[in-house]
Amino acid sequence: MENKLEIIGTIGKIAVFIMLLLSVFLFTVTTKNKLSNRLFGIYLLVIAFDLIGLFTNKISEFPDLQILKTSSSLLQLPLFYLYVLSACYSNFKIIKKHFYHFVLFIIFLVIFKITNLSEQVSILYEIVGEVQYLVYIIAVFVVLKKYKTVYLENYSNANYAIYKWLFQITVFSCIAHSFVFIRWYLSSSGYKEYILNINLLISLSVLAIIIFFVLKALYQPELFTGINMNLKPMKLILEKDNTAIIQKDTSDNQNLKKLTSIMEEEKPYLNFELTLQKLAIQTDIPERDLSLLINHDLNKHFFDFINEYRINDAKALLNDPTKKELTVLEILYEVGFNSKSSFYTAFKKVTNQTPSAYRKSIS
Repeated sequence: MENKLEIIGTIGKIAVFIMLLLSVFLFTVTTKNKLSNRLFGIYLLVIAFDLIGLFTNKISEFPDLQILKTSSSLLQLPLFYLYVLSACYSNFKIIKKHFYHFVLFIIFLVIFKITNLSEQVSILYEIVGEVQYLVYIIAVFVVLKKYKTVYLENYSNANYAIYKWLFQITVFSCIAHSFVFIRWYLSSSGYKEYILNINLLISLSVLAIIIFFVLKALYQPELFTGINMNLKPMKLILEKDNTAIIQKDTSDNQNLKKLTSIMEEEKPYLNFELTLQKLAIQTDIPERDLSLLINHDLNKHFFDFINEYRINDAKALLNDPTKKELTVLEILYEVGFNSKSSFYTAFKKVTNQTPSAYRKSIS
């Protein structure tokens, strides 16, 4: 038992230390997304404050500090939710209504101060905490789903790094929290002899997640770019405005002909940074009309629409006997992709083969 306590304490110290270092990095690093980094930094500091209990009981000697520590766990999910919004959307700003997310923290801070952490209030706090967690996790997944939809409808670059990063840490958070929920259940059910083992699992999962955060920060510092939060999914636009659906008239046919002509002759898809907005300017078709034309009338995501042209060009180059000296890497850059993984994923989606296998099959 003493060995387990020492292991938990050591892991807790390491985790808190790494969190503090990562928070300092997030607060000081030069970046355009300062709000996103600061929210994530504060989120890590709040978790670090909560984890202090893994290796010391001295906080209990200071009632006010213990009340603050206990109540602060109600800040974690609101901060994470706001961080997800700021990481997804480059123009996200904190406004007055966002402070309502911290009301529960303030309420329990006052209640704990009045009742001095009474047992009945603590039970209520545990229940409210679990409900809050469930609500915010659902809200985060809703935000991520909307983000992915908007991205596919407006961007051609197959960069899922932000989405994957946020999805991964949300899933990891669910896994780590499942241990916390099990601990709460065992404690309230009288199986306290298992609490130590659960605490060990919690400390190990937290350490693993924090190391994952650090590695991501080191190897993918570009994660925090975001998209414009004013963009709405096409489905939502159509639900709000039925008149937005394209009618099959001469004007629409002209737009389709114009779009097809420019795509084939000017090849704007060769620009890996191509967006719906940029293509609208190049084709002189209003952005809303172009979005409806591609995402609704042609029944394709803008992302897939653009990549079909890129893959067709790639297939032509792979088929061309005079281009045999070109490597797959050279081809993917030439047709408008900016990463090997995104090219392979898109190519296999269209042909059910990797580029190398496709080249071999035609030789």
